[in-house]
Amino acid sequence: MTAMRRFEAHGILITGAARGIGAATARRLAQEGAHVLVTDVDLGEAEKTASSIRELGGSAEAFICDVADRTSVEAAVAHAVHAFGSLDVLVNNAYGCTPDAPLFEDEPDEVWARDLDLTLTGAYRCSRAALAHLVASGRGAIVNIGSVNGLQDFGNHAYSAAKAGLMSLTRTLAGHAAERGVRVNLVAPGTVRTTAWEGREADLEALRELYPLGRVGEPDDIAAAVAFLASRDAAWITGTTLCVDGGLLSVNARFRRENRQDSGV
Repeated sequence: MTAMRRFEAHGILITGAARGIGAATARRLAQEGAHVLVTDVDLGEAEKTASSIRELGGSAEAFICDVADRTSVEAAVAHAVHAFGSLDVLVNNAYGCTPDAPLFEDEPDEVWARDLDLTLTGAYRCSRAALAHLVASGRGAIVNIGSVNGLQDFGNHAYSAAKAGLMSLTRTLAGHAAERGVRVNLVAPGTVRTTAWEGREADLEALRELYPLGRVGEPDDIAAAVAFLASRDAAWITGTTLCVDGGLLSVNARFRRENRQDSGV
């Protein structure tokens, strides 16, 4: 079957794209015809991802981008526009997530500030730098990568607050950008098997039982949702949060199993 080519000649910038969800998204969008700028603070790993895309016949470049630095963000956006001729899609994927202190009152200010800066303010910086170019493209779209943590308590105070803030920014920016022809949406993943879980396979296996669809997510699951929201297939969708979570937020799988056992069903 021939792959869809919904992003033929589109210029796309993805942050935090060296690994995991960002890398999978870069591969998916390049497969559909996009020119992808793979940005990350780890330029070496970003180049590996870009190189793997080119080996498969796709169009990709690597570029260093620290979303905590306005100059770095603006340089990445300018490079994408120069290299590809336009910037049509921005995917805000970079984030920070620091493990919680055992007691909330022991959380350092620096941890809170860093996670919010990378996860929420970083997306703000990138969107601000990109917006005029997305307007000029005539088909601009922003897809933010959120989390179920922004909707329900799964721990990580700063990260969760930042992801909830990113959902709010998605709505307010969607309202602002709609009359300028730019759509803004958010994908909220559940647990996804990325390099962040390396060495913790037993934890992933335990989490699998909490998901109604019987497994944790894969980066390609999220990439597929991003591709939909970034494409013209979602031309009448803006300001929305799309949960890609295996049913986690809608069904309490463990409770249902236990209730069946207790009731003899």
